[in-house]
Amino acid sequence: MVDATVTPIERGTITADVNNVLEGAVLGTADEPNPDTVMDDSPVYNLVIEHPEGTILWDTGSHPEADAGHWPGELYAAFEHTGLRPLADDLEAAGYALENVDYVIQSHLHLDHAGGLAAFAGTDVPVFVHERELKHAYYSAKTDAGDVAYLAGDFDHDLNWRLVHGDREYAFEGLELLHLPGHTPGLLGVRLDLDDAGTVVIVGDLAYTRANYENERPMGGGLLWSKRAWIDSVRSVADLERRHDATVICGHDATDLERLRYLHD
Repeated sequence: MVDATVTPIERGTITADVNNVLEGAVLGTADEPNPDTVMDDSPVYNLVIEHPEGTILWDTGSHPEADAGHWPGELYAAFEHTGLRPLADDLEAAGYALENVDYVIQSHLHLDHAGGLAAFAGTDVPVFVHERELKHAYYSAKTDAGDVAYLAGDFDHDLNWRLVHGDREYAFEGLELLHLPGHTPGLLGVRLDLDDAGTVVIVGDLAYTRANYENERPMGGGLLWSKRAWIDSVRSVADLERRHDATVICGHDATDLERLRYLHD
């Protein structure tokens, strides 16, 4: 256990077709062959972990110019992101400065999670990322294959990468990095064993919303790199939750964002 705190940093809202969040959420029927599209609003947030070994930032959010050409037009149209601001501004609103950040943990390198990495270019701040994620991001951004949600302009910088190679790695006292492939090949979760709040497992986009996790309902719209790996990762987290009576925090769930605000109460 460790005497650490977790503070959410709000980074705006993504609006997208609910079928991206839950596979088959809106289906046509014989009676209603053309059902209305349902658009869903989801929060984007990063976390500041105040740890005895340093101040840790979990994820860096979207690039502040996502709506002004940094994101390809078709991607922004599908995943409209409002409330865009530079990472430094949102940190400041929560009482932090970029200079306070000693470490960065990138859950993965998709465009709504890695768009603030440029703030750490040319610094010695270690940026934790799984080796499979970094390889897949470059493969995707630099070739015509892979995943369109990786943008070289987000992560192709002079960064102090700290590569994670295995399935589990203790990065700090009471903080374990978990390899949870499925959404992407190298997605990282974080297990925190906190003095006041018990075990907290931050799963990021393993589960966009609680229904993905609790009901094993996969994401749709091409948001899964591997459904088989995703199911295995979800069940691995569920096992952690059972064994440690853990609080599981999902990646874009408004209820979980609210839970984080009162985690230490």
